[in-house]
Amino acid sequence: MKAVLAVVACALGLSVWGASSEAQEKYLTRIKPIFDANCVACHGPGAPEYEQFSAEKERWLARGIGMRMESFRQLAGFVVWPNTGALMRRLDDGKSTKDGKPGNMYQYLGGTDAERQANLAAFKAWVGLWTLKRFPELTREEILELNKLRERY
Repeated sequence: MKAVLAVVACALGLSVWGASSEAQEKYLTRIKPIFDANCVACHGPGAPEYEQFSAEKERWLARGIGMRMESFRQLAGFVVWPNTGALMRRLDDGKSTKDGKPGNMYQYLGGTDAERQANLAAFKAWVGLWTLKRFPELTREEILELNKLRERY
């Protein structure tokens, strides 16, 4: 059943995310400036694509470089599919977790807590359904909700 849901999520979602010019505009005006100011040094043009990063993870991490996320499509893959919730888990301030521990990238959202909170709010508004779950943990309803978000963005 999860495999069928994965195929449905992928088929419905990626085409809509990639095709939405409104989504591109929201990404360019709200998210990309935050990304460029705080994230591009480690996740920009010099960073590997997800597959290359995964194959040589320790090598890249030793250099302080993560996977490439500088485009709308690349970043969207860490919101919904194939790495559902990864962006949210990494950027979360800990208020969405049982242990209250922020994600490992929260500290890079800004120089002050106020700036980090403002930038986190922008990401939350862009994403919509702020879930820390991985794809196998999502309910059918949550998958459908994420697909609605893709249509909106």
